[in-house]
Amino acid sequence: MTNSHATTAERIERLPLGRFHRRFIALVSLGNFFDLYDIFIVAYIGAALQQSGFLSLRQFTFFVAAGFLGMFVGTVVFGMGSDRMGRRSAFILLLLIYSVFTFADAFAPTAAWLIALRFFAGVGIGAEIVVIDTYVTEMVPGRARGRYVAITQVAGFCAVPVAAVLSRLLVPTHFLMSGWRWVMVIGASGALLSWWFRRRLPESPRWLESRGRVAEADAIMTGLEKENFSTSGRSGEWLVARGEQNATGGKTEAAAEHASFWELWRRPYLLRTVMLVIFQTLQTIGFYGFANWAPTFLLKRGVSLLHSLEYTLLIALVSPLGPLLAAVTSDKVERKWTIVVLALLVAGLGLGFGNSIAPAAVVGFGALLTLANYWFSAAFHAYQAELFPTRLRATGVGFTYSWSRLSAAFTSFLIGAVLVHGVPAVFTLLAVAMILVATVVAVMGPRTNGLVLEEISQ
Repeated sequence: MTNSHATTAERIERLPLGRFHRRFIALVSLGNFFDLYDIFIVAYIGAALQQSGFLSLRQFTFFVAAGFLGMFVGTVVFGMGSDRMGRRSAFILLLLIYSVFTFADAFAPTAAWLIALRFFAGVGIGAEIVVIDTYVTEMVPGRARGRYVAITQVAGFCAVPVAAVLSRLLVPTHFLMSGWRWVMVIGASGALLSWWFRRRLPESPRWLESRGRVAEADAIMTGLEKENFSTSGRSGEWLVARGEQNATGGKTEAAAEHASFWELWRRPYLLRTVMLVIFQTLQTIGFYGFANWAPTFLLKRGVSLLHSLEYTLLIALVSPLGPLLAAVTSDKVERKWTIVVLALLVAGLGLGFGNSIAPAAVVGFGALLTLANYWFSAAFHAYQAELFPTRLRATGVGFTYSWSRLSAAFTSFLIGAVLVHGVPAVFTLLAVAMILVATVVAVMGPRTNGLVLEEISQ
């Protein structure tokens, strides 16, 4: 099925969805599960850390901020760097960084150590998310691109109820060490296991071709075609795992495509870059403002730690449904307008949650807000990776996404300051941010559904 005259993009687009895609998405999704597990345990163990006296509210703010500052650095250095080092190499290295520092953080002796180690764990987590979006976007045909990115988000957000359940069970305990430490150990151990399995993933053929490594791209594509078309010969998995040269032993190479960071600031990418910088700066306020602070908001309302964890556990149970809805609709409904509608929905539901007092209303608005938030997340993760060419994709996504990490770090201080005026005031702030998000995407965002990546980036 190999056609030496077809480009890598053409071969990827005509490849039927099959065994390779299922294995690939399973391994990528496993890593995304532990990335999001680590991000969301902050909300659940944060309330316990404050109530136990290990962290003050001010120190918890620094703890959250340190993680996001680490993500900012990781996104800039490794996320953008994956345009030079490769998707697979960055992917594997980042998970190892996250695992090691999260494990160390579980044994932090003081608040200062907890905050410092959280920064370094964040370096791995932040860039990993960028590389996942870029990697999946390049490996999957355009007809299923949105669905497959959404599937990684479904798996990732399954971590939210898992983190909530483990926190509810372990945080109140003290077996050898405080329960919150066990919650962190579990995440680090699982991520290390997923790192071990991921070593067999192939490099992105699109990236290899953009770097002039045509023979390697051809070898991997030959393996994928043999595996998915079920043709004779050696198994595609063997070829993919080792990046074997093609059967003729040829080493046809081409000049690498030259990309510059400054290309982001020229047509046709200038408007997209500006749009995504504004989008990422604002969406984080609405998204993580709720996700990282929900149990703390409930504590401030006078809800006990136990009831706070129970409420957030009930809310967390719907987490995978948001990206599941994205998986069903992403390639059928234009992603641009999906993002606009969901941002407005998040704003309205957030105001409902922020002004609720009755337990049923708290859980109801919280569940609907979670559903809309995570559907929104899956939609924009697919969308952002489509807007730049392969040679510049990780740089474009990494640079613009880094603004969300920086924003999230400063948002922690902003929310801490606004919280003294009450929970409703915080959610008014979050609603304004999401309304602006909807506006900027509606006005500046291009359409992408059903188009080959190379068409969108022209």
